[in-house]
Amino acid sequence: MRDVLVVGGGVAGLAASIFSARADMDTLVIDGGERSSSEGRTGSGDSGGSILERNASLENYPGFPHGVDARLYLRMAREQAKTAGAEFEHGRVTGVGRIDPDDLEAGFRVETERGEPFGTRRLIAASWPDSEYITPLDVGREQRGSKYVIHVDRVGRTAVDGVYAAGRVAGEPHQAIVAAGHGAKVALAAIQDSGVPFYHDWVAPEGYFTGRDRQIPPACEEIDDEERRKRDERARETVLERFADPLEDEPTMHPSVEEG
Repeated sequence: MRDVLVVGGGVAGLAASIFSARADMDTLVIDGGERSSSEGRTGSGDSGGSILERNASLENYPGFPHGVDARLYLRMAREQAKTAGAEFEHGRVTGVGRIDPDDLEAGFRVETERGEPFGTRRLIAASWPDSEYITPLDVGREQRGSKYVIHVDRVGRTAVDGVYAAGRVAGEPHQAIVAAGHGAKVALAAIQDSGVPFYHDWVAPEGYFTGRDRQIPPACEEIDDEERRKRDERARETVLERFADPLEDEPTMHPSVEEG
């Protein structure tokens, strides 16, 4: 039984999984994207995966003055989720239901096209545009054009306790930075609802809390200057390595163009 199962390996789903995994919640991401020979590639568009892979150059994401390869960004976000402790399964979710309709605490049964179902206490829907799998739970959806969005409150909770939605499927704007922020916000709601001790995810300098005779809050950490420099060096090495050579993956095209 997982603590959190995220449906969708795009920006919103990856952000959600980073936060839930860093809160020590057992997190699984089910990503329906098509595999390719390039490690980390998850596919795109209506076939699953992240629509961001269609982006020729991601140029409005804060922190990249001249933009960044969207596929490289996704690969690094996925790597970050794995580093945080999230696990990944490739496959498409086909249905979700309660394990025990008479026991709301029993969690949910998540069916996939690949075989054995998964059990989870909390579910975050972060897939776009397919959300048919969630209709048995009657979370409430609204048709917008040819697509459906899931009804949520201001932090991504649906009408069903333990079920959340993040990103475009929750009606958020079609921008990577918005999807990332919303995915994080929804994960924080799931963390809060779970009762896991959590203040906020923050690595602070040594003495920030203890120097004021305060205990270090849950999910926070104090590190000394030596450790700070060590982590900073590791971060620089990782970025330099990932950006050393251009990524060979090409942007994918909208399915209607490919079909034409």
